[in-house]
Amino acid sequence: MNDNTTNIGTRTAFKPSVRDLSACQQLIKHGSRSFYLASQVLPRRIALPATALYAFCRVADDIVDADDRSPTAISDLTARLDAIYAGKPGADSEDRAMAEVVKHCAIPRSMPDALIEGLSWDADGREYETLSDLYQYAARVAGCVGAMMCLIMGTSDKRAMARACDLGVAMQLTNIARDIGEDARMGRLYLPREWFHEYGLDPDEWLSNPVEDYRVAAMCQRLLQYADQLYTKADSGISVLPLSCRPGIYAARLIYSDIGREIMKADYNSVAQRAIVPMQRKVSLLLTALFSAPFRNRKNRQNQLSSPALDETQFLMNDVDSIPLIKRREWVLNLFIVLQHREQS
Repeated sequence: MNDNTTNIGTRTAFKPSVRDLSACQQLIKHGSRSFYLASQVLPRRIALPATALYAFCRVADDIVDADDRSPTAISDLTARLDAIYAGKPGADSEDRAMAEVVKHCAIPRSMPDALIEGLSWDADGREYETLSDLYQYAARVAGCVGAMMCLIMGTSDKRAMARACDLGVAMQLTNIARDIGEDARMGRLYLPREWFHEYGLDPDEWLSNPVEDYRVAAMCQRLLQYADQLYTKADSGISVLPLSCRPGIYAARLIYSDIGREIMKADYNSVAQRAIVPMQRKVSLLLTALFSAPFRNRKNRQNQLSSPALDETQFLMNDVDSIPLIKRREWVLNLFIVLQHREQS
């Protein structure tokens, strides 16, 4: 583990039921394949709570996407989160597993609250006028997941957390670039509306008849360029993660950013088709991450590592200092116990 990483929480008490954990794993295996693949090279003590977290986020997103449930989806999710933080989760496997994550990784309530707020923007049909508006959305639906993953991996180093939020936002921008046509056919537009005006397009007219257009392709390319900048910044944060966690996080970064390469191969046409990274390519990227991530260092990335968080993600780090000190002490105590057992062995 990197000796400059601030560690929190306890790593010995995450014990969801086998049934709950299995349900989460199956959900992620079929609903978030890129993460599922990357999680295979995370240490088990990290992969299990991370899977529970992603399962809850996946289900929350699916609930809001279901047209027949959107009017009450946000209030239902908020109630479920209330129960999770009260230590009385409902009957759903992902809720019970998420309660374990919250308890033993000291996840501040503000982080999953941010996720639900972002999803409420989807339910309300929110419009995004500027790139900063879009960053605010991405911070909530993806940046917050990066912040929570930092806590699951045992670090509250704000430099690492800022870069984890960068990675989450970059992934969300990639998703948006990939799904331009699919979203448009559902009446959703995430590309900044001011870009349409810059390119001489009326966003509402295009949305009423979303067809391939070289100007939309140019906006897609532009969005991916911003994503690439954030991926590059995020790379510096991987070097301050625990050594055993670096391959899995780097694999997720490589696989997601490669979606952009597939979009580029299609001349940035995301209206008529949806870019997919072939499984053989994903496995190749996984192996690249496995063998190269542990040796990545931060010497040449110090400026990026120390650069401030995006203004739009800064709020996610406000509650890190409030994580109970008892959690930090528990972690240190557990560490000494483990080291003592190893010495005796």
